[in-house]
Amino acid sequence: MAGIKQLAGQTIWYGVSSIVPRLLTYILTPYLTLKLSGANYGDMTLVYAAIPFLNILYTYGLETGFFRFIQQDEHKKDLYNTASISLITSTILFTTVLLLFTAPISRIIRVEEHPEYVTLFILIVAFDSLSTLPFAKLRQDDRPVKYAFIRIVGVLIYMGTLYFFLSVCPELAQKDPNSLFALLSSEKLGISLVILANLIQSVFTLLMLWKELKSIRWRFNFKQWKELMLYSLPMLVAGFGGMINETLDRLMLGWWGVSPGGDIKVEIGTYGACYKLAILITVFIQAFRMGAEPFFFKQAMGENPQRVYARVMKFFVIVICAMFLFVALYLDAWKYFIQNPVFWEGLKVVPILLLANMFLGIYYNLSIWYKITNKVSSGAWITIGGALLTIAINYFFIPKYGYMASAWATFFCYGSMMTACYLWGQKEYPVPYAWKKLSAYLVIVVLLFFVHKALIFLWPNKTFNYSVATIILGAFLLFILKVERREFKKLPVIGRFLN
Repeated sequence: MAGIKQLAGQTIWYGVSSIVPRLLTYILTPYLTLKLSGANYGDMTLVYAAIPFLNILYTYGLETGFFRFIQQDEHKKDLYNTASISLITSTILFTTVLLLFTAPISRIIRVEEHPEYVTLFILIVAFDSLSTLPFAKLRQDDRPVKYAFIRIVGVLIYMGTLYFFLSVCPELAQKDPNSLFALLSSEKLGISLVILANLIQSVFTLLMLWKELKSIRWRFNFKQWKELMLYSLPMLVAGFGGMINETLDRLMLGWWGVSPGGDIKVEIGTYGACYKLAILITVFIQAFRMGAEPFFFKQAMGENPQRVYARVMKFFVIVICAMFLFVALYLDAWKYFIQNPVFWEGLKVVPILLLANMFLGIYYNLSIWYKITNKVSSGAWITIGGALLTIAINYFFIPKYGYMASAWATFFCYGSMMTACYLWGQKEYPVPYAWKKLSAYLVIVVLLFFVHKALIFLWPNKTFNYSVATIILGAFLLFILKVERREFKKLPVIGRFLN
């Protein structure tokens, strides 16, 4: 239980570093949907769907490889130096090559009128990739407070710069139409200012990691690098498969979608804005991964790590079930974070995407088996299978069903990955997960969601809606406390009240 308490503490700090920046940028959703037209918001969705693919290419699994090998004494001395030199060299190479192909890339992601968007996001990815190992070092050294501080300050810089570009500059331009501010407030720039603000954030984030960068020594251990690459490169394949499952649907909507109103980018913007309402579960999963990855590798060196993994999974599923209800039951309130009512039409995808992200979070928990057994190629095969399923569903159904097809593709993709990872993992590295109980929890929250939908359909009253939602959420939490009372008694804060 001590290990789980440590993981919970670190997850809280990594949660702060993930949740606070995400919530801050979440606050920007109404601001951006107000400031940008539907088409411009669609462009932004397309651009930010492409960035994760380059992030995977630039880092090629090095972060996970770093956590895997840093646990071994023979690798501790030069691993950070070797991995950093590899990453710096490859970042310079990738950036130089990609900048020569901005026009073709802009056509692929359907922003051919603005190749400058591509130039800017290539530079963002370059600076972010250089931050990857310094951030990993902070996580390995158990320094979540500094990690959180840098992440939050970076987002505050982004928000301040964005506000200056989109609100202050237009006011200054009105006072002096011949000034530089008039150029910065030009509508022809589209979302260039949004991406530029992101680039400024990435540069300052890297500068705040100067101490970790300065600690790099130019000692390159080729034997160590070869081992690292043999482990990490399959993670590159898995990473690309994961990004296909996570973000390619926006791009596929641009390729194959048909808009009833004639502007497919408005449809993409609708899907992108509503996707952000699944942020609560997404942020928790990200925060959990920040703490869990080094934690799981450390636990693998101890006695009976499988028991720890099973208990972590139980608490994880309970939390995401509560989060699902918190978002899905109060969706009529959450929608006001999207200021453009045109986008509200897409709210029906949110419960589907919430469930899909729950499956993804469970998959991340399950995936520890192939990472600690050095069978990362198994993870690559699972994600490739998910990617093929995503592409197939989107290809056949987007022309008829639009973004609803993308939402269901995400659901079936992550569900199949979760199932495959569990079945395969139990053969290779058995973990005593309480799968019957956890499956029951998932089914219960889905049934509660439909009960709520049925009741508000019979009486569509806002007060009644929120009252029933609160009763259902409270009843579920009390049910969980009763069923898992023995487990919760062992927790540091909740256990004090239960005892």
